[in-house]
Amino acid sequence: MRLFIAIELPDVVKRIFGRIRADIPGSRWVPAEQLHVTLSFLGEVDDITLKLLTEELATIQAPGFSVRFSGTGCFPNRHRPRVLWVGLEPEPLLISLASQVRKAVLACNIPQEERPFSPHITLARLRFPANREVDAFLDQSRQPEIPPITVGEFILFRSRLTPQGAIHTPIRGFPLLPSSV
Repeated sequence: MRLFIAIELPDVVKRIFGRIRADIPGSRWVPAEQLHVTLSFLGEVDDITLKLLTEELATIQAPGFSVRFSGTGCFPNRHRPRVLWVGLEPEPLLISLASQVRKAVLACNIPQEERPFSPHITLARLRFPANREVDAFLDQSRQPEIPPITVGEFILFRSRLTPQGAIHTPIRGFPLLPSSV
C-alpha cells in the first residue's frame, strides 16, 4: 500500500484553497477535496510494517494546536518551479508533531527524506517550469483571509494512483491531546 501521514483540512478551507487557481501551462492542480498538510510520505508499505506503524503512531503524545496560513510559494525555487503551495506560519507544536511522526516512521524502518519538514499545502504540480505564469500567480495576492484552524488529530492515509489521479482514503486517525491554550 502507498501511504502518507497528514493533517486533514476543514472542508471550508479546502473549498477556499480549491478556488486559488491560475492558468499555468503544464500545471496539474490538486482537487480541493484532497488538500492536506503532509507530515510524512511513506511510499509503498507492506501489511506487517503497516501494523507496526499504526502501533508506533498510536504512542505519540502531542497536544492539539492551531495553525495560521501564510502566503504562496513554490518548490524548489522561483527559477525552477515544480510545485506551487500555500505555507503555514511556523508553529512549534506542528514542528514537534512532525518530528515525532518522523521518529515513529523511522522506528519501522521506513526511509524518510533528509530535507527538513516544511509545513505547506500543495496546490499544484508543474510538468515543466512556466516561470512567467508562476511569477504572476505568486505575485498576486490570491490568498483570501483564512482563520486559523485547530488541529486535533493526524491521519494515516492510503493513496491509490489511478488514471484519473490519486484517491486518498483514511486508514486511521490518531487524536492529539487536548490543547492547553
